[in-house]
Amino acid sequence: MMNFTMRTALMLCSLSWISVSVSESQTVKAQPGQEVKLLCPKIFTYKTVTFWLRVVNRTNMSCISVMSGSDSKAEYCDGYEAGNFEMSSSSSTVYLKIKRVDVSDSGQYFCGFYTNGRVNFTESQYLKVGGNDEPHDDEDSKCKEESGVIKLTCVILGALSVLLVMVNTGLLVQNRKLQTADKEEQNPQQSETRVSDDVNYAAVTFQTKTKRRELETNVVYAATR
Repeated sequence: MMNFTMRTALMLCSLSWISVSVSESQTVKAQPGQEVKLLCPKIFTYKTVTFWLRVVNRTNMSCISVMSGSDSKAEYCDGYEAGNFEMSSSSSTVYLKIKRVDVSDSGQYFCGFYTNGRVNFTESQYLKVGGNDEPHDDEDSKCKEESGVIKLTCVILGALSVLLVMVNTGLLVQNRKLQTADKEEQNPQQSETRVSDDVNYAAVTFQTKTKRRELETNVVYAATR
């Protein structure tokens, strides 16, 4: 298990645009100790980052596993041992196998894909461990509510990221304006210095020409006398 896999999967929602196409939640029932395999269809034919998330009590979201490609080895987040959880992928489907389920494994499971700066959720499945085999309306309602919570959470985080980018852009523009104003204040002083130098140079040249003219006049006058 590696810590960065958990941060990677959870930060995908906050650093990317969100595209959600979650179908109606499916309920998977199992008894403690049984093996369960969850699956979702691939929506991209090219290489993407694929991950599984789990939501418990409507708001507690955690990373389960991450794969950078169909041929890569899955990495598991803290709390989800590779011995009991196994993520795999084929050309058309992504799997999450739980070898021996426990009551604590109950919850809403989401399969997601990250590509081109966008997070896509396709399937959500509610795993119910223990209890009888009769379906209950409250379970279906809970699945829909948890599905809505994760979508809303990702959308809010995405909006906050856009706002942060806008603030940073505004600060950058303001900083450039201040730098431009400082340069404009320094340029008039440099221009005045250059003009003063030119005047002094012109004065020296003018005085030199005047002396030469006076000298020529004196020479002509002396010759006449």
